[in-house]
Amino acid sequence: MRYSLAPAALKNSQHLIIYLLSFGAFLVAKDSSQRTSKIRSKTVKRTQPTKKTIPDSGTSTSVKKIAPEPEAKNENPKIQLEEPTFAKSTRPIEEVVTYDEPDFLLMEISSDGPQVLIGPRTITRFEKARIIGARSLQLSLGAPSFIIVPTHVKDSVSLATAELLARSLPISIRRVLPNGLYQDIQIDWLK
Repeated sequence: MRYSLAPAALKNSQHLIIYLLSFGAFLVAKDSSQRTSKIRSKTVKRTQPTKKTIPDSGTSTSVKKIAPEPEAKNENPKIQLEEPTFAKSTRPIEEVVTYDEPDFLLMEISSDGPQVLIGPRTITRFEKARIIGARSLQLSLGAPSFIIVPTHVKDSVSLATAELLARSLPISIRRVLPNGLYQDIQIDWLK
């Protein structure tokens, strides 16, 4: 059974959907503002103006009236931020060892022909994931494909994987050693 809505009912339902979406956005904004105010109240101390006590001259007992301080115009309350406290180490200073940062310059290793000198001769799973992720993002943003799109490919991740397996991507991988030596390896060099 198929239902059809009258144009007026369709218009009302569209207004209702827009109202519900805007109301949801309002609740999210309200909730996030409440969370930030709670966080602010935990980290920021507001100093309240001190109150002076003055004796009442008209009474014989020792009752004191509290008079508020006169407020200056255009003055904001003072805000004091709490200083974070760090726990100190219980180790003696003689036992603590600090190392200087090694200074090194990046130097490229050049090879004669398609030879992999740093790392395995195959592409690692981390390099594969990084390349497929970057290429699928490019494809989803409208970049042209480097291969003819197969019929079984339905999404950008599958197309990026197919391009990587076809070795048609003009991407090189930089493998860096801890001492600063690196090698730029083209994808078609790897197995």
